[in-house]
Amino acid sequence: MIPKEWATMKLEYLSLMANQLSGQIPKFLGNITTLTYLSIESNSFSGTIPAELGKLVNLKNLLLNDNNLAGQLPIELNKLVNLIELRISSNNFSGQIPNFFHHWKQLEKLQIQGSGFEGPIPTSISLLTNLIELRISDLNGEGSEFPSLENLTSLMRLMLRSCKLSGPIPPYISAMSRLKILDLSFNKLNGSIPNELQYLNKLQNMYLTSNMLSGPVPNWITNKADSSHIDLSYNNFDEHSAPSSCNKETLNLYRSFSRGESLKSSVCLKSFNCKEARYSMHINCGGKETTIADSTYEEDDERGGAAKFVPRRADWGFSSSGEFWFSQVPGNYIAKGNPMLRLPDSNLYTRARLSATSLTYYGSCLGKGNYSVTLHFCEIVFSNNSYSSLGRRMFDIYIQDKLVHKNFDIVKEANGTSKVVKKVYQHIPVSDSVEIRFYYAGKGSTGIPLRGTYGPLISAISVKSVLAGLDLQTGLFTFKQIKAATNNFSADSKIGEGGFGSVYLGILLDGAHIAVKQLSSRSKQGNQEFVNEIGMISGLRHPNLVRLYGCCVEGNQLFLIYEYMENNNLARALFGRSHLKLNWPTRQKICIDVARGLTYLHEESIIKIVHRDIKATNILLDGDLNAKISDFGLAKLDEGEHTHISTRVAGTIGYMAPEYALWGYLTYKADVYSFGVLALEIVAGRNNTNFRPDDNYFCLLDWGFALQQQNGNLMELVDPMLGTDYNKEEVLKMIKIALLCTNPSPAVRPVMSEVLSMLEGKMLVKELTLAPSGCNSDWFYEASKGYHDMTSDSETHSLIRSPDARNGCSSTCHAKPPVIEGDQT
Repeated sequence: MIPKEWATMKLEYLSLMANQLSGQIPKFLGNITTLTYLSIESNSFSGTIPAELGKLVNLKNLLLNDNNLAGQLPIELNKLVNLIELRISSNNFSGQIPNFFHHWKQLEKLQIQGSGFEGPIPTSISLLTNLIELRISDLNGEGSEFPSLENLTSLMRLMLRSCKLSGPIPPYISAMSRLKILDLSFNKLNGSIPNELQYLNKLQNMYLTSNMLSGPVPNWITNKADSSHIDLSYNNFDEHSAPSSCNKETLNLYRSFSRGESLKSSVCLKSFNCKEARYSMHINCGGKETTIADSTYEEDDERGGAAKFVPRRADWGFSSSGEFWFSQVPGNYIAKGNPMLRLPDSNLYTRARLSATSLTYYGSCLGKGNYSVTLHFCEIVFSNNSYSSLGRRMFDIYIQDKLVHKNFDIVKEANGTSKVVKKVYQHIPVSDSVEIRFYYAGKGSTGIPLRGTYGPLISAISVKSVLAGLDLQTGLFTFKQIKAATNNFSADSKIGEGGFGSVYLGILLDGAHIAVKQLSSRSKQGNQEFVNEIGMISGLRHPNLVRLYGCCVEGNQLFLIYEYMENNNLARALFGRSHLKLNWPTRQKICIDVARGLTYLHEESIIKIVHRDIKATNILLDGDLNAKISDFGLAKLDEGEHTHISTRVAGTIGYMAPEYALWGYLTYKADVYSFGVLALEIVAGRNNTNFRPDDNYFCLLDWGFALQQQNGNLMELVDPMLGTDYNKEEVLKMIKIALLCTNPSPAVRPVMSEVLSMLEGKMLVKELTLAPSGCNSDWFYEASKGYHDMTSDSETHSLIRSPDARNGCSSTCHAKPPVIEGDQT
């Protein structure tokens, strides 16, 4: 809150920079007529600029940049005839740039970047002959020809970037003899580079990237011996003028010549021979080589620069353009964070690549198809201290020249600094190359914590081929394909055993990884459930469901082809000898992922499905430890009110709900029960059926309910492997949710959308309730213990329903457990 009393004071200098101020600019500031300097930059002021500021006739510096100001500049500002500096960048103004700037005859610095204004650039600016710095960028609206600025011979820094300018570069620029920086990039300028520009003896940086310039590249540029930076990338120059090497320290000629459209036909890449197609690319931007899961992220620690093309290998590289104006950290194109940063896969996030304007990563020699692009971000320049945390880094993201994210803000997306956020873009079409560009469009802060802190930042890039667009019509694989992909179903390719039989890793001819599930000849599930699985899940699309790509039918042999999940299943990670060490945040996320997948199956998909076999081996983990539900072979289509099934009971001992296991009564609450068991296993790191703390308990869940009923310490259930590195409140909440989900009465259990809301903190956890008096949990556990003893030394079994199952828990509550018959996998 700005005190109104200030209006009566004779202030000369007032800076309110980065004070988290919001609302409209107070009109009473216009009464402090003694002011010569006023800065309200890097706040959240909104609304229009009050006309009252026009009364500040002694003002020399007016800094309004990095706010949310809207509307147009009030005409009253033309009275500020003593202005030397005006900054109005990074706002949301509308309409054209005002045409009254010519009143500010003393103006030396004018900055209008990412302001929201439309072009054209008013000709009245040419009357500001004292200008030494003119920065205009990222204008909206229609295009225009190059403005008449021939009178601005005092200019030292000229930026007209992304202003939708067309026509040739005017030769009169050569008369600006004091010019040090010239940035005309990202326009539609055509024609050749005027030879007169070679006489700009003080020129240090020239950016002409992303235009339509043609003709030869002048010799005075290719043969230059000084240290000036020149970026001519993305133009249409004559091929014959290309130098022998495009890899020069201060000259960027990436894709600057007219031959061909594709990267591999670009002159700058002509030495890159693609011996064979590849189907993935992983880059640790700014860092050393590191392996995460099964993916090796390649080293990318080249220093970078203001105008640099860096072919890192024969099939990928980057192009960087732009310098950090008035930077207090010059030459800083790689950010270095805290090496002690405690993050999953921290090797990807302790360093990052920076750019002042535009940073483009390219990959060539890629096989034709659709790809998934994952961009990894972590803000390691800003910190959480009170001042540095006020910085705002914003930039645009383009993939294959298409804008996929405008004004991307890492801190906002990740909900804080030093926190990881991954953006995944699916179904990116690739013919032979991919380009990913990060572009600074003038938005955000530029001086927090130090001047020159802005522009794109990227931690890592992953590009992987995906089998997209497959359905039952197009997702048919031949047996020959499957046999070749799995190396004739070799033992080395086998990665697991599922309900259908063996599961193999397959690699197709195009390099794509798949998982092949083979229907076992001894499986009792048979063709009918195989067909059911295909019919139900081929059309399902959800981030937490394993994707089915297609199938193969060869005589009596049946196969399902799934997306390959690099980290296998959750059971191996929790109970096996996996190299994975699941910390608490990862376990919590896995639990939420599964809840989201089940919520989709139960309530959101067109086909409502009861999975019937939720368990740790049916939860698969991808390379980033995202959890996905697999194995829908036991799934049951929603039958409306007919919830009592007539087919055999199918599931896994230790996960089946009592009403389903003992009486065959199936509803969505059966999956809720199984989820509760799974959630308890995730907390405890122990398998429900294989863990018995002592002779008083026959399984993990039995122990949990005993602690609940006896008001014991539920934290005894926590996995010792977690040590003390977890949030006790979060763990206790998950235990309570697990016990609520496994209540013997299905009526007491919540639905999965409620479970998800409780896990995400959007709903309070319901009070734990014991079973209803007619169906008490003591009976249930006694019956279950007897059942457990009968099955502990045998194969898994199917349970035959009681004929009185529709009566639920009535007279049958005190009956003996049902007879056990058959074989159930």
